[in-house]
Amino acid sequence: MTDPNGRYNLMELMVCVAARQLEDRKTAVIGTGMPLAAAMLAQKTHAPNLITMFEAGGIAPQLIALPLTVAASHTQTRALMHSSMNEVMEACQRGVVDYTFLGGAQIDMYGNINSTMIGTNFQKPKVRLPGSGGANDLASLCWKTLVITPHDKRRFVSKLDFLTTPGYLTGPGARECAGLLPGTGPYKVISTLALMGYDRVSKRMCVESLHPGVTKDDVIANTGFEILFADPVLTTAEPTDQELKILREEIDPAGLIIGK
Repeated sequence: MTDPNGRYNLMELMVCVAARQLEDRKTAVIGTGMPLAAAMLAQKTHAPNLITMFEAGGIAPQLIALPLTVAASHTQTRALMHSSMNEVMEACQRGVVDYTFLGGAQIDMYGNINSTMIGTNFQKPKVRLPGSGGANDLASLCWKTLVITPHDKRRFVSKLDFLTTPGYLTGPGARECAGLLPGTGPYKVISTLALMGYDRVSKRMCVESLHPGVTKDDVIANTGFEILFADPVLTTAEPTDQELKILREEIDPAGLIIGK
């Protein structure tokens, strides 16, 4: 169980972990929800010069208030550019975007993502999901892909029902064979149980740190494929008092994200 003393909740922990992955003076296309809170937290702590970009066209705004969507007016506040989706995607294609945050219904050991459908019949799926949106483009073109997701066997699967967004595809060399730029691809997965990266050689997902109170057995029991573990596996650093104060008082005082 995370933080038995009740100092923070799981959403706050995940936002803090996500924020720590973003570096100062880097560029990042930010998605709705926790990624927005994470980007704001990064800017207000260790990465004041993080350049945020949004699919709807906002480039380098000042995130004074938490946007509810990537097209909200707050993604344009004092922005360096008021552009369009075309210009944001073109920047990704030119290789100038360091990070992108994505989510999805399913993810496999190589970081491939499904956000299209659940089931085996495309015409009559069990569940029809939102689809790619810009996810395929972003994961194909940005240098590092971060994913934030709940952790259970329905999401961490051995085989996707549909490949929406490429990770390392079938393993080493597969991205490059598909025509994607060497050096791009999955970077980190922040789940409700752990922080994961990818093994450099096999390109398989690898647990780097377990959230407080979580065990290896918890991760194995909630993962539908054989997941790797770093040696040693660390314990995820808890949110600091400063991070929690900023999150609760400046970023999300209404608890729209961290209050879930």
